[in-house]
Amino acid sequence: MTGSDMLAMPAMTGITNALPDIPRVYTGICEWLACMVYIAVLYRRAPQHRTAFAAVAGLALLIAVQYLDGMLPIWFWIVGMMLAFGCMYATILFGAGAGKRESLYITARAFVLGELVASLHWQIVTFANMRDDTLGFDWRSVLSLIGIYAICFGLAWLVERGNFSQTAPTLPTTPAAIATVAITVVTFAMSNLSFVSTNTPFSGSVGQEVFYIRTLVDFCGFAILYAQQEQARRIEANTELASINAQLESQHQEYLQSKENIESLGRLAHDLKHQITALRAQVDPEHAAAGFEQLEKSVQRYSAQQHTGNPVLDVILTTKERTCADRGITFTAVADGSLLNNMSSMDIASLFGNALDNAIEATSKLPDADQRLIKLALYEQNRFTVVRVENYYDSRLNKDADGNLRTTKRDDRHRHGFGVKSIRHIAQQYGGEVTIRTENHWFVLTVLIPRQTGLMAM
Repeated sequence: MTGSDMLAMPAMTGITNALPDIPRVYTGICEWLACMVYIAVLYRRAPQHRTAFAAVAGLALLIAVQYLDGMLPIWFWIVGMMLAFGCMYATILFGAGAGKRESLYITARAFVLGELVASLHWQIVTFANMRDDTLGFDWRSVLSLIGIYAICFGLAWLVERGNFSQTAPTLPTTPAAIATVAITVVTFAMSNLSFVSTNTPFSGSVGQEVFYIRTLVDFCGFAILYAQQEQARRIEANTELASINAQLESQHQEYLQSKENIESLGRLAHDLKHQITALRAQVDPEHAAAGFEQLEKSVQRYSAQQHTGNPVLDVILTTKERTCADRGITFTAVADGSLLNNMSSMDIASLFGNALDNAIEATSKLPDADQRLIKLALYEQNRFTVVRVENYYDSRLNKDADGNLRTTKRDDRHRHGFGVKSIRHIAQQYGGEVTIRTENHWFVLTVLIPRQTGLMAM
């Protein structure tokens, strides 16, 4: 509870040495700052001017609601708190551009944070007697407000920024959102129980004791909500990692199958060459010779293989080169495979397989055959192993703030960008990084892996 409601309730509840409650303007500011903390740590989809307007309007509304609550009958205070919660919800909804369920989830967390900081601040103020009994606050309480709010909300920002993504929306499940609201309601009810009745096993009867209980319960509520969000983040991260590992394994299995197919084709081509040589010795007509020559060239196409100095990369490039040929794509590769000698075969298969698969898929959609171009380069530069894959494109690319590609396939949105995420994951394992840029309809993916550190130097 807030405001002058508490001043009138000690006689009703039996609280001895009751303390004046938090000034309403302090409560409004505290609730507003809690909203600002979460808007700062969230993935914001609203433009800056809209966020600024929502912040200013939210502060004015929250303070106005607090004063309106003070003019209502004592039994009407719960409605006032619901109005304050609604203003916080609107501030986050429009300030962050979040969805309705996401905003409700975040507002519940912000409400508990605001209650915690407000209770803690006023408990310290009353304990140190930094207030004026007539006005409810003086310059010392104002300075304490600035200092304590800055410390508390600063710590909350540091703690929560690692618990929310600033590049993707927070999408709580319906059960998680319901659980969060339920925890918030229970926390609020338990922290204010002493103000309603002192005749319960969970109530206090002394003024300072009541604030201890309120602050402690609010802190526990905040800690529970923090743990809930952290667990949700870990589950999401583990799910994504499992998907990436599954894709790595799939790429590796594809490599093994391609290697076996290429070896079989190589043996077949070798046998066919000898058969053609024997047949040519028996057939003399020129047109037959020309036909056999054409047949030999077609066989040569299947016997041709990439030779980069790394057998795994040879298989990947040979397989992708044939895929490109089947789709009318011009593929060129200049690669020093010896630079990958200390990289595992699974990582090589996944890194180059994903990069080329993305390029092939994008290039295959081009109607102009002259634009179906893919270039690959693998070389050393300034003690870095550089992998560079370029392809021409003629469509709009969807990327998030990390440069991860978002799929254009409607039936595969839950796995969007896993190809680039897998490449980025592999690069990070070797102490490297991935950059993506576009220029003049050329999509360029570059992987830099240091050779003097990490696994590449083993």
